[in-house]
Amino acid sequence: MYELTGTVKEIFDEKTFGSGFNVREFVVTTDADKYPQDICLQCVKEKVEMVNKLNKGEKVKVSFDLRGREYQGRYFVNLNAWKVEATGAGGNTSDEPPPFDPADEILDEEPPF
Repeated sequence: MYELTGTVKEIFDEKTFGSGFNVREFVVTTDADKYPQDICLQCVKEKVEMVNKLNKGEKVKVSFDLRGREYQGRYFVNLNAWKVEATGAGGNTSDEPPPFDPADEILDEEPPF
């Protein structure tokens, strides 16, 4: 397990393949080093929903796994995110539901007219 913190720089469209496999990528700019680094991570299958909650400019902490594979003599590495947490302003972006707030129930009701 690996973690990084930074700011969401880019969010790409979801890609769905013929097999039904889906993936969505996003870029986080880290500022922990002397020179900021743009790191491209991906979410696969049901974890794609986490990316839908992200906003550009949001500060996040991302937990991810390294995945490597060989294809036709070339080697590829993917950073598969499995948890995303907001660390600054913004809402809950983890894969856990937000805490229940009874006021949300009232705001989500249709007006009586």
